Amino acid sequence: MTSMNISLPEDLKSFVDQQVAGKGYVTSSEYLRDLIRREQDREALRALLLAGAASPLVGEADDAYFDELRSLARDRAAG
Repeated sequence: MTSMNISLPEDLKSFVDQQVAGKGYVTSSEYLRDLIRREQDREALRALLLAGAASPLVGEADDAYFDELRSLARDRAAG
């Protein structure tokens, strides 16, 4: 693992310290890694949502569509 030094104003450092102490993180590095991973997940989800919004419509979301969706979910859950 490589290291990176960052400078924070005192109010941000205090906030990070409070988060570490109050949320069970061992170090500020652990807290910051978690924040970065969450941001990566958020960006990936946003990209998927934008791709879905830009994709062409394939059909109507009627009762039959949702029945099929429930059936697929049950089949996958059953293994």
